[in-house]
Order: sequence, then C-alpha cells, then structure tokens
Amino acid sequence: MASATPPSIEAVAAKAGVARMTVYYQFGSKVGLLEALFDGLGGRHFQTELPRIMSQAEPLQVLDDLIDVFFRFWSAERVVIRRIRSMAALDPAFEESIHGRDERRRQLLRMVLGRVAEKYEKPIGDAFEEAVDILYAVTSFATFDTLGGETGAREEPVLVVQRLTRLALGLGEPSDGR
Repeated sequence: MASATPPSIEAVAAKAGVARMTVYYQFGSKVGLLEALFDGLGGRHFQTELPRIMSQAEPLQVLDDLIDVFFRFWSAERVVIRRIRSMAALDPAFEESIHGRDERRRQLLRMVLGRVAEKYEKPIGDAFEEAVDILYAVTSFATFDTLGGETGAREEPVLVVQRLTRLALGLGEPSDGR
C-alpha cells in the first residue's frame, strides 16, 4: 500500500490472507474499512480522554485539553493519517468519510465554545460562528502537520494553537504560562 492510490478490497484481502468476500462481510466497503481503521486508531486516543476532558468545569481548560488530545492523536498516527488524507483526494467516498470526521470535530469545538461563551460572554453573535471556523482551522490535521515540522513533535504546535485560540477568542494567553 505504498502508492497514493486507494487500495482495492482485493488488495486488502490479499494482504490479510483472506478472501475478498471476507473483507466485504466484515466491513461492507472500502469506506467501511476506512471507518474501522479510524475507529481503531481514534479509540485508543479518544474513548477515555474525551469523557474526562468534557467533564471538566473550566471551559478554557476543556479547550486546551481538547487541542492536546487532537494533536497527540495526530502525532501518534501522523503517517497513517497523511496517507488516508492523500487517498481521500483520489476517492470521493474516502473524502466524504474524512469530511464527516472533520465535521464531528467542528461540532465538538462548537459545543466547547458554547461553554466558553456562556462563562466569559464571548464570543457572541456573528463572532461565535467565526470563532468556530477559526478553531476548526487551527485544530486541523493540516495545521498540526505544518506546525509539527519534519519530526511531528506535538508539544510546540499544541502550545502555539492554545495561544492562538485564546487570542482569537479575546481571552489573552493561557494562565499557566504556556
């Protein structure tokens, strides 16, 4: 699977040493296989972390921790995510699946931003949706991949994005000196 061409079900089955119908039975389609891959990868990073993060009372801490968990996931799975996103450019079904996952991130950010707005009374009105768009952009894999440089180290990009989000929300720098 070294090429950028999305693998066929036949190629996946051959690599796994099973019949093509076994792959179809398990996953239904290439998109089903992709969803299972993302669920497996993401499950390790999000299943325990998201409930813990979302249960915190301070919404700015929730936002900081959410950025950290996104970037920790992307750092750990950088090569796989790069390849899947490049395949999505060639396969509309993959692209739709990636778009759906990105939209779930947008909805999660909207929910956290709602908590921020409730506590700090900003952003409000039209600025709220603009802030959702900004947070969505700066928490994207593309932003992480760019800021992570060649090594994909997550520490510095996390700190940069945490500062950017506070500044974009008009709430200053993170209070713990980051």
